[in-house]
Amino acid sequence: MTKIGICSTTFAMYDMATPAINKIKQHQGNITFIETVVPGIKDLPVASKKLIEEEKCDLVMAFGMPGKEKQDKICAHEASTGIIQAQLMTNTHIIEVFVHEDEGKDDKDLKQLAYNRATQHAENVVKMLFKPKLMKKEAGTGIREGRENRGPL
Repeated sequence: MTKIGICSTTFAMYDMATPAINKIKQHQGNITFIETVVPGIKDLPVASKKLIEEEKCDLVMAFGMPGKEKQDKICAHEASTGIIQAQLMTNTHIIEVFVHEDEGKDDKDLKQLAYNRATQHAENVVKMLFKPKLMKKEAGTGIREGRENRGPL
């Protein structure tokens, strides 16, 4: 049985976890999801680490939606740094799924971006855990999560 940790924040304006879980369930059936919710993105690193160490998750998806203010961008950077550190401390992937509020042209576009990024990262999780040859095949192809793919050079 594979365990995937799901860590979301109350600060986010969209629930990215639900579409991600639903996407993973479409591809793979024998998975247990362990979910936790924290107030903000700076809480994601320790929550993710706890999912790995205490709940024995094989991989964690950390969902956050930083605001558009300068302070929000600083907090997002600090959270990313903490997530990287937690990965190194546990030798376990934590897939950071952040959607910055200023990435959207309007609320409808931001919601679509959040959905796309969450589900496309969920597909990456399936590849990483169960189909690594497919992930290798996509190396260097300029795939982006949430928006149009860039494509290879």
